[in-house]
Amino acid sequence: MSQVFLALAAFLLLHSVPAIPTIRGRLTAALGLRFYLLAYSATSVALLIWVLQAAWSTDYIEIWQPDRWSILANLVLSPVGLFLVTAGLTSPNPASVSFRSGAAPGAITAITRHPVLWGFVLWSFGHVLANGDTRSLLVFGGLGLFSTVGLFVAEKRARRRMGAAWPSIAGSTSVFPLIALLSGRSKLRLDAHLIAALAGTLLLTLWLLMGGHAALFGADPILALDI
Repeated sequence: MSQVFLALAAFLLLHSVPAIPTIRGRLTAALGLRFYLLAYSATSVALLIWVLQAAWSTDYIEIWQPDRWSILANLVLSPVGLFLVTAGLTSPNPASVSFRSGAAPGAITAITRHPVLWGFVLWSFGHVLANGDTRSLLVFGGLGLFSTVGLFVAEKRARRRMGAAWPSIAGSTSVFPLIALLSGRSKLRLDAHLIAALAGTLLLTLWLLMGGHAALFGADPILALDI
């Protein structure tokens, strides 16, 4: 179990970097933006795999028995979460976590101004529902809690950092997904970042469902529907 805590701590520490502009700025200045993005993405994926494999090497202790509906919920929540994370990281967003600089927010911010954090919340919650054991609650619940707290931290930092520009961003976006769209404060639109994220999410989800998830983590989401 100590390896699980170590892996989880490393993963959470890594994902604190994009939210700290000074550290991120120094890294991009030293490495170059493209190499920084490649290195960060590769390290993030590697640490996530370490977290999950470390958790799955511990004893299984059931808290509740997952049913067909909880597994189906995860099959919806996880791709949506993956899309939000991908679109959020690759789209300009001055108010939240993003790999891209630029004052003009990308199309994903019409859905929420914190897409990366909401993506992790949905992905984590879906995996908690679909597993129902102590190790999943620790790992996925920990990631979800970290992301939820991050919403409040990112909101506070953005308000302070953006100063006079904040009312314009806050008025055309929303913390909670879809609120700005439903209230008419923003309109759904497409840009290259959003389209690329949709395509990437579709391809990755298909690969995971067709054996990728089983190869990486020893669990097949499709076969789990037969419970």
